[in-house]
Amino acid sequence: MQRRVILFGFILWLSLVTFACTSATTTTTSTSPQTQQSAKRIVTLSSLSSDIVEQLDSTKLVGMSGSDLFKNDSRFKDIPRVSQEQTPPNLEKIVALKPDLVIGAEGFSNPITDKLKELGITTLLTKVDSWEKLQDLTKTLAKIVNAEPTPLLNRYQTFLPEKSIQNPSTLVLVSRQPILSPSRKSWAGNLLDKFQAKNVSADLQGKFSVPGYVTLSAEKVLEANPEVLIVVSPQPGLLKSFKSESFWNQLQATKNNRVYEFDYYGLVNPGSINAIEKACGKLKVALSGQK
Repeated sequence: MQRRVILFGFILWLSLVTFACTSATTTTTSTSPQTQQSAKRIVTLSSLSSDIVEQLDSTKLVGMSGSDLFKNDSRFKDIPRVSQEQTPPNLEKIVALKPDLVIGAEGFSNPITDKLKELGITTLLTKVDSWEKLQDLTKTLAKIVNAEPTPLLNRYQTFLPEKSIQNPSTLVLVSRQPILSPSRKSWAGNLLDKFQAKNVSADLQGKFSVPGYVTLSAEKVLEANPEVLIVVSPQPGLLKSFKSESFWNQLQATKNNRVYEFDYYGLVNPGSINAIEKACGKLKVALSGQK
C-alpha cells in the first residue's frame, strides 16, 4: 500500500507539473490570426473547453479529447474522441474531422497545435488558473460559437457563497512526497480566495515548487497549524498515508475533526463545470465546519 500511495503521489505530481505549466503562461488565450471569427466545426483538446463549448452550442462540437469526467455523460456519447486521457491527440483523427477551430491547453497541446497551424487549421490555446479566466474563456468561446454566455456565467456565480462564510486558516495538500500545497497563483489558491479562506500557503515560497504550488516540510505544516485541512486524493489511501506522518495528530484541524478529502478535478484542475460546482459545494461545507 505504501508503494502504491507513493506511485500515485508521483503520478499526481506529474499531472500537476503539466497543469501548472499550462497555468503559468502569460495570457488567457493564444490564438492564430483568425481565431476570433465564428467557428462551426470545433475540436477540443481539454475537458473544460469541451464542456463549455457543448453547453454554449452542442452542434459546433465535432471532436474532443477523451476524459473519465465524461465517460458516462450522454451529451458526449456520439462525439468522436481524438485522444484518451494523457495520451497525445491523434493528428490524423483531428484533420479527418475537418475542423475550422481546434481548442487546446497552453503548455500541453502546443506540439499538436503547432502541427495543425502548419496545415492551415486555426487553433486556440487556453489556460484557466483563476475564476476570472474561467469567465473570460467562457466569453471568448461564446463569441466564437455565436452564443450568449450570460446563462453560463450566471450559473458560475451560484457556485460561490452568497454571503461571507467563516474564513478559517486552511491548508490544501495535493501530494505527500513531496508535500505540495497551492499558492495564490493557482486555480485552487484563487478558489480559496473566492471563498475568503485564509490559505496558509498563499504567499509561501518553497525551495522547489511546481509553478503555482509550494513544497512544504513537516516543520512548515506544523508551524502553519491550520484550522482546516483539505487533502486532494487521486485515489484511496493518500489521507491514510498522511495520518502516518508524525505531525498529523498535532494539528488543530486533526484534533477538531476538520479534515476533508477532495477530488483532483474541480479543486486542483477545474476539469469540467460540474467538477467545479462539486468542489465549490464541498468548500462551503468544509469552511463552515459542517460534515
